[in-house]
Amino acid sequence: MPETTTPATELTSHYVAQVTGDLERNAKEQERISAEIASLQEQLAAVQHDHTVLVNVQQALGITQAPAQPAAEAESAAVPSPRQKTGAARGRKKAGKATAAPKKAAARKPAAKRAEAAKAAQPTLVELIRRHLAGLEEPRSAAEISAALGQAHPERQFADKVVRVTLEGLVAKSQAERTKQGRSVFYTSPKSADASETEAQAAETER
Repeated sequence: MPETTTPATELTSHYVAQVTGDLERNAKEQERISAEIASLQEQLAAVQHDHTVLVNVQQALGITQAPAQPAAEAESAAVPSPRQKTGAARGRKKAGKATAAPKKAAARKPAAKRAEAAKAAQPTLVELIRRHLAGLEEPRSAAEISAALGQAHPERQFADKVVRVTLEGLVAKSQAERTKQGRSVFYTSPKSADASETEAQAAETER
């Protein structure tokens, strides 16, 4: 009886040790994969932020271009189906596609036209900044202008960097005026700047 119990006990201990080791390796693998996922999520967030900034710069420069197809969609579209069908099945599928293609194209065209019309109806960032500067009585910084535009148009995103670049472009075209007070830079429309100079000259004349 003791001889039979001893091998059974040793076998149980062996399996317990093996299962314990497997659980430890599994837990470590989960930690490694979780860390990789967190890193990839951070990289994705950074890339998405860069994409938003680039789109805003593109709008500021007045460039109208169709957005690039994401790589994931392009790869999924390029991967062929692993299943192989018979010639008759492929023929029926092609015939079905031939009849369904015009309907899909006809359905997509109005939607694409509506999207293009809606995009064309939206004023560009340059136009929005010009209008905002024209309504200002005092110079404002790029951050203040960006915040004001975000409040007036919550459906759009206005990055301070993009607004500043656009303002500098307007200054280069003499469509905006730039003044510097210490380390801060302020912008206003040329009309507002002329009015301020006129008031300053009038004040000096009265003195």
